[in-house]
Amino acid sequence: MTILVTGSAGFIGSEVSHQLLNSGRQVLGIDNRNDAYDPRLKDWRLERLTRRDGFTFRKIDLLNEESLAKLFATEEFEAVINLAARAGVPQSMADPKAYFATNVTGTLNLLELMREHGIKQLVQASSSSVYGNGEIPFIEDAACNAPISPYAASKKAAEELTHAYSHLWGINTAALRFFTVYGPAGRPDMSIFRFIRWIFESEPLHLHGDGSQRRDFTHVSDVARGVISSLECRGHEVINLGSDRPVSILSVIRIVEKMIGINANIVREGRPATDMDITHADIHKAKDLLDWTPVTNLEEGLQSAVDWYRANRTLAMDLELH
Repeated sequence: MTILVTGSAGFIGSEVSHQLLNSGRQVLGIDNRNDAYDPRLKDWRLERLTRRDGFTFRKIDLLNEESLAKLFATEEFEAVINLAARAGVPQSMADPKAYFATNVTGTLNLLELMREHGIKQLVQASSSSVYGNGEIPFIEDAACNAPISPYAASKKAAEELTHAYSHLWGINTAALRFFTVYGPAGRPDMSIFRFIRWIFESEPLHLHGDGSQRRDFTHVSDVARGVISSLECRGHEVINLGSDRPVSILSVIRIVEKMIGINANIVREGRPATDMDITHADIHKAKDLLDWTPVTNLEEGLQSAVDWYRANRTLAMDLELH
């Protein structure tokens, strides 16, 4: 049978699809190719996937119940990996309804069709944002009842839906909390892509606060391995996928400067209310349950992102950053 990957033109979704194909699995990818960020990057990723044997693509929105129902009626899926989402904390403040529609209602639509068609395996994308400014390191059984952005609230709501469907209808669900994913062909609304571009093109680098905020940067290839390993989970599990090594934003900027050979022109700006002080994953559960640990260190990962930018500079320097 085939694995359904939603958001297959996205940053994580495309890498998961490639790794599934590398392992000999069949993948049917869906994506609505929306303009939440520049769709030209989604097209770049998708074009590389569609070259590969074993990959099929359908342009479908999770909110289009009729199209989604037809897909489930005509295809047989071994499992569903739901990576389709409205992502990004700042944008969720501007359009919270879109975030709840995609992240919550879209997830519900998938769960209903899985229940109807007897599909028993779901991997659900969640986020470290659900922890808010909680106790460090973030552990999966923390309360997570004080989200500080609509994005975080929508991700937590989706997690709760997966728990309910696991409890009521026996769907095995793994809700994976991703920690600051970065790497080649990363989203242009995220810090790593922006830092590389701003330094590479000698443009002002906009830094919120003093750069002391720390993030648990996790390479996309490691995250994708964790996603695929989670297909073996039973019952309902919530699992952190992070590096367990928080690094300050300013330190990342300094590393990228050295790699490119250009000093950043830093313009300091105020920190938004949604900005977390630190993200730090406790990854003991991922190690124990999935036999998963990250293998890409920060320098290697940043180099892969810089190399991608250099090789695809014509596209990358023209992408919209908002």
